[in-house]
Amino acid sequence: MTIRNATPTKPATTRSILCDVHTHTLFSRHAYSTIEENVRQAAEVGLELLGSADHFSDMLFPTPDVRNFQYLFGVGSWPDTWHGVRLLHACEADIVDLKGRLFGWDVAYMREMTGAPFADSSHHGSAVDERGIITLKDLVFSKCDYVIASIHNHDWADCAPISVTTDMYIHALEDPKVLIVGHPGRAGVPFDIDALLEAAKDMGKLIEINEHSFDGGMGDSWGICKQIAIRCAELGVGVCVNSDAHIAPAIGLYGNVCKMLDEIDFPQELIMNRDAATFLATRDAALAK
Repeated sequence: MTIRNATPTKPATTRSILCDVHTHTLFSRHAYSTIEENVRQAAEVGLELLGSADHFSDMLFPTPDVRNFQYLFGVGSWPDTWHGVRLLHACEADIVDLKGRLFGWDVAYMREMTGAPFADSSHHGSAVDERGIITLKDLVFSKCDYVIASIHNHDWADCAPISVTTDMYIHALEDPKVLIVGHPGRAGVPFDIDALLEAAKDMGKLIEINEHSFDGGMGDSWGICKQIAIRCAELGVGVCVNSDAHIAPAIGLYGNVCKMLDEIDFPQELIMNRDAATFLATRDAALAK
């Protein structure tokens, strides 16, 4: 059995990445730390900004009832800065079909968290869609500073043509709240790398390369992530380097990603979460379009 050090150290690298914007709390159900434990760890390792992005997905609950996702609603009580770290609230929303639609798009918001019938959308800050309803996705996204769009269960994409899976990712990125394509290097869905990267560049949005992608059992994620990073460097596409931490001691640690980026001499200026000012400016510009 392998015993992991509870306080892993950062391998030597010249890179400074002061934001970790893809982390999870115990509300993701297979993660283990509270939001304050994560913030304290971010402060301990010298981060300027922490983004908490719990799962918004059917991997958590068998029923997409609004009450199952209320952990994503009360974030207005979070301080903007906590233990000296800027704190943002996000979610990691699953892409659920080949049209690039995101979890909760087809769930009408019919009842409040108390179980009372839903009567008025005005106090939620969520727009009624073209069908005249507010969806669970609309409600959750309205509470987020940004959204990460990822694939976890890809059964529905197996054997789909590359052109279709590429359009799927692009359509997900087109959502006004989506800023980042989450870990495409380990999602298990092939796509046209250049086409997605060009679309992301046009929209000012980001491609993620995360540390969790280099864990054992992820297939050739190292090779795919490296290929994506090389093309991002060549095309001038911004990336986000994140831990995807599911426990506090992993926050702010990107040793394997940095090793790969150092191998290919990846430009530091294309790491858009290298500091808080750069990340916030990138987010604001992308989500304003």
